[in-house]
Amino acid sequence: GHRRKNWKVRKFVLREDPAYLHYYDPAGGEEPLGAIHLRGCVVTAVEDMPDSKKYDGDNILFEIITADEIHYYLQAASSTERTEWIRAIQAVARTGK
Repeated sequence: GHRRKNWKVRKFVLREDPAYLHYYDPAGGEEPLGAIHLRGCVVTAVEDMPDSKKYDGDNILFEIITADEIHYYLQAASSTERTEWIRAIQAVARTGK
């Protein structure tokens, strides 16, 4: 959120059964703010943000496209973390319920 002013920092929890990525306010709170259903989704690395006016040098984004064709763009803390998230989400999307 500090680079893209309309973005917010969120805490994510990946669950396999059911296959969801729940997101929370990092300041606390037990209830999730929302969830992304992962069964049948597609997740890929994003090299440039669509409709972005300028390119960020440390572009570490990835995109989740749900089975309902909803697009979610997330930014990882590092390229290594981005790769780990992509692999974990792909595994849950294939095997989760």
